Amino acid sequence: MQRSLFDEVNLAEIHTDQFPGERLIACFNPLLADERTRRREELLVATEKELSKLARRVARRTKRRMSQSEIGLLAGRIINRFKVAKHFQLTIEDGVFGFARNTTSIEQESQLDGIYVIRTSQPKEELSAEDAVRSYKRLSEVEQAFRSLNSLDLLVRPIRHRTEDHVRACVFICLLAYYVQWHMKRGWAPLLFEDEELAADRAVRDPVAPAEPSPSVQRKKSTHRTVKGFPVHSFRRLLEELATRSRHVCIPAGDSSGSTFTKLTDADPLHAEAFRLLGLKPARF
Repeated sequence: MQRSLFDEVNLAEIHTDQFPGERLIACFNPLLADERTRRREELLVATEKELSKLARRVARRTKRRMSQSEIGLLAGRIINRFKVAKHFQLTIEDGVFGFARNTTSIEQESQLDGIYVIRTSQPKEELSAEDAVRSYKRLSEVEQAFRSLNSLDLLVRPIRHRTEDHVRACVFICLLAYYVQWHMKRGWAPLLFEDEELAADRAVRDPVAPAEPSPSVQRKKSTHRTVKGFPVHSFRRLLEELATRSRHVCIPAGDSSGSTFTKLTDADPLHAEAFRLLGLKPARF
């Protein structure tokens, strides 16, 4: 695969006999390329610093020189710690240690900086190369779902079941709760720090280039206000705000019959808007 594939576009579909019946979509992200180049250089410099210390340590041992195996063990610990062993050439003998960068290896790896490949068995007629990349990136939503279940919103505690039916029932309830939450977040998007234009933008924007925040998100972040003037909330904070409504059971003073009536606090404009977005009407009693 040559870097010239990405001179005009940032993705290219390639084929190889190593993956019969599959399509390979190679993508190039220049920001990712810069990050990998920077990170590799940091690791190389850190490794050279430790190897230089080892070289000075070996040189100081003149009366009882370090053996080749002893030097090799210490050098191995260093290059394995920083995961760049293939980028160094080591000279190890009894009492002698030297090192140098393997420029050929570094150059070969740098040619792949910023490139990642997506595999799919879907035919081109059903899934274009661009949509394959978009579908791959949407896997982040699956990761977000697990985070939501375990730590962010639903806070499902560890429950140890003993039978298969109980395990399946627990998983079903957890996913059902997440599904309800997902629909609520979509409905409440105008009130939350959510990208209201995300679904439409995904279908037309460059699938490889870093996503840019939509105008609605930029406005919310800068003003912390919605189009209608409501304060922007997180999902959990909005639930806490809605939980301030309460129903009171009232007993008339001096009434010995034991009769009661209920009174529900009035919905403020934010509460009313939240119910409207979900297609609900606030309860009145």
